[in-house]
Amino acid sequence: MSTPADTAESVHQSKWMDYAIKIGLVTYGVVHLLVGWLALQLAFGDKEDQASSSGALHYLSQQPLGGFLIWVIAIGMLFLVVWRLLEFAFGYPEESDDKKRWRKRATSLGKAVIYGVISYSAFKTATGNGGGKGGSDSMTAKVMNWPGGQLLVGAAALAIIGYGISLIIRGWTEKFRENLDAQGQSGQDGSAYVTIGKVGYIAKGVSIVLVGGLFGYAAITHEAKKSGGLDQALQKVLEFPFGQVILAVIAVGIAAYGVFCFARAKHLSR
Repeated sequence: MSTPADTAESVHQSKWMDYAIKIGLVTYGVVHLLVGWLALQLAFGDKEDQASSSGALHYLSQQPLGGFLIWVIAIGMLFLVVWRLLEFAFGYPEESDDKKRWRKRATSLGKAVIYGVISYSAFKTATGNGGGKGGSDSMTAKVMNWPGGQLLVGAAALAIIGYGISLIIRGWTEKFRENLDAQGQSGQDGSAYVTIGKVGYIAKGVSIVLVGGLFGYAAITHEAKKSGGLDQALQKVLEFPFGQVILAVIAVGIAAYGVFCFARAKHLSR
């Protein structure tokens, strides 16, 4: 007699789950392409929407068939949430080291939260409740006023920066290759996928580190308005020397991450 755990594991390893994950990865790739496009517009001083996932969804909703595509993204991202939650609950039995196994499971849970936020934002946009103009200031301000709130925001900043650094390392060491099957790593196509993945992971990691830096600055100064999401972080880049060029490179890199999501969907290895 099969147990609930056996049933969940069977679902996790099923063929239709592969198809669901591939749909989710494609929609995740589309979101990154749109964020990259909006960031590129920001670099050249022509932008109406935020260069963030919520801004990308708002931008897409205004395009032909945008409403339908938003629903596809919402559902696709929900597939990724289910995938990562199943990994958290039943994944990595082959890992003999308990610490590594729990670290991987914690990573899967964190990714489920990220995908869930995007899915929730897409559902809100699809139902007309998301304007694409949200921000983190109000939430940060509320947390900052809690007992020990400044420390909590600081801890969140460190976690965000740590995640960004992990993406940079994953890109630089090409550890993301494990996400592609053998065919996806071989030949000219494989070389192109690896190059695109490397650029994409590093650029995305840098942008996330910038977001974490804003939260860290907010925690140190106790000014919630100093925090912000990806859009605010990318706008800060424009204040750097050669900021326009740097932002354009980051924008192309974020878009490259989106293209890599397509390659990963085609050559899925999990």
